Amino acid sequence: MLKAISGLLRPSAGSIRFDGAEISGASPRDIVRAGLLHVAEGRALFRSQSVAANLDLGLYGAGIGRADERRRYERVYALFPVLRERSSSAAGALSGGQQQMLAIGQALMRDPQLLMLDEPSLGLAPIIVDQVLDVVVQLRGEGATILLVEQMVERALEVADYGYVLQGGRVVAEGASASLAAGDAIRRAYLGAAAG
Repeated sequence: MLKAISGLLRPSAGSIRFDGAEISGASPRDIVRAGLLHVAEGRALFRSQSVAANLDLGLYGAGIGRADERRRYERVYALFPVLRERSSSAAGALSGGQQQMLAIGQALMRDPQLLMLDEPSLGLAPIIVDQVLDVVVQLRGEGATILLVEQMVERALEVADYGYVLQGGRVVAEGASASLAAGDAIRRAYLGAAAG
């Protein structure tokens, strides 16, 4: 789903609209220019480049002035202080959690209208998952729009306002996160009819 929204896959049917505009079939470059940033599963970073260089790449083509660049760096460093501490370290030398923070920080350098996070907890220790999801909550509190795809369903529902349960590529339930957490739609989707 996120790859289709990001323009990496062409949908075979249907429509993708963002802020009233049709974006199905738009190039990934145009999707980014429209303000949709996708932090892919697996933390696709330039591992031999420094943390600062990876953040610089997040600004590529942004066309903003130095003052805005500094403001964006400070925002990322405020959210993820370890990135400031490790700014000259190669991205590949960071822990998995720090790499996830860098991948999110790189996307935030574009000041996205929509931040899409694909499995940000994948392969991370529970304490690091908490840190990453705390930042998601903070961003949400600042008014950011975030589309979170997450295997840790309970944790995702704790930080989300609204949720969708997908099964076999189809939406089988949706609603306020608290309602989804209290209901049995998620259990049925994961465990089948026997869970009912």
